Amino acid sequence: MATPLDSLGIVHETDVLILGAGASGCGAALSASRHGLRVLLADKGKLESCGSLGGGNDHFMAVLNTDAPGDTTETIVDFYCTPTSGYSPSQVRQWVEAMPRMIEVLKSLGIEFLHNADGSFYRTTGFGQPGSWWTHINNGKYIKRRLAGLIRSQGVDVLEYVQCTKILVQDGKAVGAAGFHVLDGTFHIIRAKTVISALGRLNGRVSVNSSLNPFNSAFSPFITGSQIALPYEAGAQIITLDTEQEATLLPKGWGCPGMNGITSSGAKGINALGQRYMGKYHPMMEIGPRYLLIQGTHRELTEGNGPPFVLDLTHIDKDILHHLQYDSMPGDKETWNDYCAQAGIDFSAKPMEVELSELYINGILYLKDNFETRTVKGLFGGSVFNDFSGSICSGYIAGDHAARAAGSTYTELPEPDADELGREKRRVFKPLGVSDGIRQDKFEAAVRQVMDYYMGYVRNEKGMSTALEKFALIESVEDTIMAKNLHELLRAHEAMHLLRTCRLTTLATRERRETGRSVYRRMIIPTWTPRSTNCLFWKRMPTAPRLSGPGPRKPDAETSPEAPLPRRVRPVSRRNGATKGSSGDRTLLLKQGVWNASSL
Repeated sequence: MATPLDSLGIVHETDVLILGAGASGCGAALSASRHGLRVLLADKGKLESCGSLGGGNDHFMAVLNTDAPGDTTETIVDFYCTPTSGYSPSQVRQWVEAMPRMIEVLKSLGIEFLHNADGSFYRTTGFGQPGSWWTHINNGKYIKRRLAGLIRSQGVDVLEYVQCTKILVQDGKAVGAAGFHVLDGTFHIIRAKTVISALGRLNGRVSVNSSLNPFNSAFSPFITGSQIALPYEAGAQIITLDTEQEATLLPKGWGCPGMNGITSSGAKGINALGQRYMGKYHPMMEIGPRYLLIQGTHRELTEGNGPPFVLDLTHIDKDILHHLQYDSMPGDKETWNDYCAQAGIDFSAKPMEVELSELYINGILYLKDNFETRTVKGLFGGSVFNDFSGSICSGYIAGDHAARAAGSTYTELPEPDADELGREKRRVFKPLGVSDGIRQDKFEAAVRQVMDYYMGYVRNEKGMSTALEKFALIESVEDTIMAKNLHELLRAHEAMHLLRTCRLTTLATRERRETGRSVYRRMIIPTWTPRSTNCLFWKRMPTAPRLSGPGPRKPDAETSPEAPLPRRVRPVSRRNGATKGSSGDRTLLLKQGVWNASSL
């Protein structure tokens, strides 16, 4: 006799399930709720404060198609649609269409944008972008709370304090999710017609920072890789793990976001020799590409030209300085002014000492133009583009597509497999029954230490291979993680997701030889190879992860998962004398330019 679902836990039913209630989840909820369907927004935190947006935001990136230089849709399409970005022109155009809509939503909530004397938005240029796309915000600390109020008023069902541990899939289609309540320990099962993964992008708990506190992070420290681990385990393809790794400059010892506004407003980076050094690395200097800002600072460090490093803002207009220190920065982290008082920071009086941040890694789902994953039907990606704008807009787009699919294509509400859910429930709560094992914080610290030592700013193949060996050792004792209470149980599952994310990232980085030696290193490739010009994506296979490169992007109809693969040809690029069938086997699919590798 089949096990009834309600005997396993609390069962919820909805049309559209949104996992994650940060900026992208809020965007998805706003959009999906417009279709008159049942929408459930689930998160392990509280809607009013969860996600990176919970701390506020100082800007909104927007292309508005004005007469300003570079302020056009085609400019941003050309800028973002590189072979390794994973974006299609259609996806970026949808982002641009959503930008003014989200600005209007924010304005309706009383969010104040900074304006010039002529009434136009005050916008600045940053990170090598060809236009002034950074639209500054004055009171960004209120955004999340006001968005939460709007979402609740639209009748969206909100499930708070539930940590998702599994995306449920039947016959290649997402049918819901399962997880546990972090406060009362109840097991929750959510049945859904469509599922949106809106679990964030940047994961900042992967390496050690200068304060030695993993929660002192510029982004939400609770983004620990679920956005990668859960869809991967469900069968979705993950891309950009090898190319979307970044860092930033931070006030020394302080995990504070909001530095985009400072650098884009004219801050000068000065090394210990008193030199404005960024001109060595890019003509746009401090507002050049982010990777060069970090790579240049790291090179100055290794050459003995620092620390200290400072950002000098004393030459900037006093009104702008006041905005940056008292409106912009606190809009991202409300305790900023307290930190300034303790550290003696005054933008108008003296330069501010800065340092390289910890490493941030992320990956995105390999999506069709309608933001549905290519290998799991009914699963949509809501955390696609970077930045606050990218997060809320991609969520908004995914919410629209997922709701349309729930209303027309995926109209049935399948019954999840009760036996599978029973196994998941036992797995989820297992750490509570372990009395002589490894503490969850020690398990996580081991993962971070490996990443810090072997996957820092500079890497080599031997080091990354060693990291993978150590990750395998850490994974081998995962069954011994112990948790004394529900809070530690939450941390235990975060650590498991962190491990899977770090392992996949290391695997991808080792294979991406052109960029794998440093986070931001870009070598001139003498000859074309599929690896150097295209994305590499991961998909979970029965025995091991599979790494492949899809080749030049084609329309969805031509690259659908159902399309037949080209015939296999001769094995190539065997390392260290590896033979066919060994862990070193590489097979090149020449017809489509797809490179496949078996790993581990």
